Amino acid sequence: MWLAFAIGSAVFAALTSILAKIGIDGVNSNLATAIRTMVVVVMAWGMVFLTGAQGGIAEISRKSWMFLILSGVATGASWLCYYKALQMGDVAKVVPVDKMSVVITLILGFIFLHEQFTVKSLIGMLLLTGGTLVMVL
Repeated sequence: MWLAFAIGSAVFAALTSILAKIGIDGVNSNLATAIRTMVVVVMAWGMVFLTGAQGGIAEISRKSWMFLILSGVATGASWLCYYKALQMGDVAKVVPVDKMSVVITLILGFIFLHEQFTVKSLIGMLLLTGGTLVMVL
């Protein structure tokens, strides 16, 4: 089931880039990010209440709160940079560079989460990096 959600994520992320590039025309990138973020907040809380998950708030540990907040800060910084890059550059160049987050995530997962680093993951990272360079240069 995770694969279906991952494919959905990829499709919606692709739509995000195209819709954002069209919508950001003539709009300050920070303002555009704030508008997008408000929509995401409403959708996320809507799903919390729709699924009845709001009762779990009291059960969240201090550690989880801290890392979820830090993740939110990282997301905000990513979105601000992404929208500014989209405003300044071609979507066909911005998106591949943005997706280098996959390679960076694998490296960070290896360092901080002690996830397995294999020859297959190394080859995949090299292919992703090479493909990004081909698309951007």
